[in-house]
Amino acid sequence: MSAHCMLTGARPGFGNHISHSHRRTSRRFDPNIQSKRYWLPSEGRYVRLRLSARGIRTVDAIGVEAAVARIRARGTKV
Repeated sequence: MSAHCMLTGARPGFGNHISHSHRRTSRRFDPNIQSKRYWLPSEGRYVRLRLSARGIRTVDAIGVEAAVARIRARGTKV
C-alpha cells in the first residue's frame, strides 16, 4: 500500500542522503502512517482508516463522523 494519509493526504517527501564525503543518493521521507479502527455510529460498524499522526489528532478534534465525511469528499471509499 502507498504511504499516504486518507484524511490529510500526506504523502512521502523526497530528498537526498548526503554521506560524509558529500555523495548524494535518493531517499524518501515517509509520513508516520498508522492503521486505526474507529466505531462509526451512523452506520453501526467499525471503519479501518490509514492515518498519519496528524490525521489521528484531527479525528480526535473534529470527530469520526466529520472525518469520514471529509475522506469521502476526497473520493476515497470507506
